[in-house]
Amino acid sequence: MTGQPRPALWRSIGALILREMATSHGRLPGGYLWAVAEPVLGIALLSAIFSISFHAPALGTSFALFYATGLLPFLAFTDITGKLSQALNFSRPLFAYPAVGVMDALLARFLLAGGTQIAVASLLIGGLLFLSETRATPDIPVLAGAAGLALVLGLGFGVANCLAIGLLPLWQRVWSILMRPIFVISGVFFTFEAVPLPWRDLLWWNPLVHIVGLVRRGLYPGYDAAYVSPAYVLALGLGLALLAGLGLMRWHRDILSDL
Repeated sequence: MTGQPRPALWRSIGALILREMATSHGRLPGGYLWAVAEPVLGIALLSAIFSISFHAPALGTSFALFYATGLLPFLAFTDITGKLSQALNFSRPLFAYPAVGVMDALLARFLLAGGTQIAVASLLIGGLLFLSETRATPDIPVLAGAAGLALVLGLGFGVANCLAIGLLPLWQRVWSILMRPIFVISGVFFTFEAVPLPWRDLLWWNPLVHIVGLVRRGLYPGYDAAYVSPAYVLALGLGLALLAGLGLMRWHRDILSDL
């Protein structure tokens, strides 16, 4: 951290958030509409493809809602981790100012990316519930818990990727390759219970499966998702954030000098 007084710290973070807003979606035609358009198009495509082959989704009656419960957590995770992994590159010119520290840049990107993803997911799921007959009954505390887990997991892997890419730039390409199969095995297209043993036991270690299951528990009455372990996701996300944060505090000067 920068050691600055708390009001100055939050002013610094607020300024970084405004800069992030202006330089990311603010430069694109339509601005933040693209943050909504990407998941909408993904959900529509998945619904169209699978509705041709299946009479009903694995849960409920709406293909769009079922795939939204899987796709939105995955997109939130990838967006948060992607933003955090590039925090040092993005804010490097500002680190010359004493008021701006590495942790300030990480926190600013995390708050903006996390807030944007929660707003987008709330808008899309709320719209699906309002506009179509889904037979879903939202359980707000459960959905809020799932959102919190997604934020913690994205924070942990995002800070870890920031450190890993700083020390080994090749990791950015490795991570992008890894995320392709992770998308397939994160429960977007299926329920955890539909996977046969022993693959189901291996799938349990994918933390995104737990978040997707918790979202579906919060929307589909009678689906308890007994396999979900919030403690596992919290321990993984917070553990990675703590260890990688300590690593960044130790090596951030070396990383910045190599950028």
